[in-house]
Amino acid sequence: MATASMKFRVLGPLEVTRGDQTLALGGAKQRALLAILLIEANHVVGLERLAELLWRDEAPATSDHIIEVYVSQLRRALEPTGAPYRVLLRKPSGYQLQLSPDELDAAEFQHLLEAAKSAPPEQAEGLLTRALDMWRGPALADFSGEPFAVSESARLNELRLHAREERIENELALGRHGQLIGELQALVDEHPLRERLCGQLMLALYRSGRQAEASDLYQRTRERLVDELGMEPGPDLQVLLKRILQQDAGLAAAPSRPSTPALPTGTVTFLLTDVEGSTPTNGPKALTCTSGSPSTAGRRRSATATTTGRLFTAARDYWPPGTATRCC
Repeated sequence: MATASMKFRVLGPLEVTRGDQTLALGGAKQRALLAILLIEANHVVGLERLAELLWRDEAPATSDHIIEVYVSQLRRALEPTGAPYRVLLRKPSGYQLQLSPDELDAAEFQHLLEAAKSAPPEQAEGLLTRALDMWRGPALADFSGEPFAVSESARLNELRLHAREERIENELALGRHGQLIGELQALVDEHPLRERLCGQLMLALYRSGRQAEASDLYQRTRERLVDELGMEPGPDLQVLLKRILQQDAGLAAAPSRPSTPALPTGTVTFLLTDVEGSTPTNGPKALTCTSGSPSTAGRRRSATATTTGRLFTAARDYWPPGTATRCC
């Protein structure tokens, strides 16, 4: 039987799962060792560096041996079948955690962010939503007070906020401004100096007929920037305010496009019971139609077939059971 794959999660408290099972990772120092190796995934971390990060300036004289014990216990959890070890490796100068990108949630998250950059708005919004759904709290939340986690957790948390901004940008492009206002207000309250969020909320308010509130938000943001940072809002925010005050038509939301159901392809069988203009028969007649790839003729594409000398058209929008329209 194939062994279930492991997933290492750092987008929240540290967690390792194998299939549906959450693995026991030991005490605080042992978990910290795994976190350090995850931050440096696929790179060797020397024993001296590990001791410094785990104990800061108070490493015990037996730190190398203690680290070896931690590694041994982690291996029992991660690779219970024993040697040869393929995940937590011993190298001449230290240890290395060897992972593929799909085994670490942070790597998968960043891959989805990259994929969204070149995708159209609707697809990008889906990719970003999927990426954001991977988060369970602040990155490396159980090591927030540890110096070894400060830089990486800050980097990942900033990427999370950037992903939210990108997702909101795509939703604005899809005309969903009304449903974004509550989320944006909460984000602006949490990050009042983040000009992009302020601009997104201004645009959502303006598109919702709340121009005065959009202008007031700009003034409050400007006052805070001047008071706390001694600087004026950036040019993007200034230009946005000017366009709002001028009621620039270019700020209007793009008309939303109704989703078009996929056309049936292959062989489709219709049951014809009351066909307009047809000769009454002794019961329903089966009509087998072959539908090819969607054409460019618009929404009312059709499949055609000939039966008993008559040509029938089954319009895609009108395929209720037992009906069809005779083609003239």
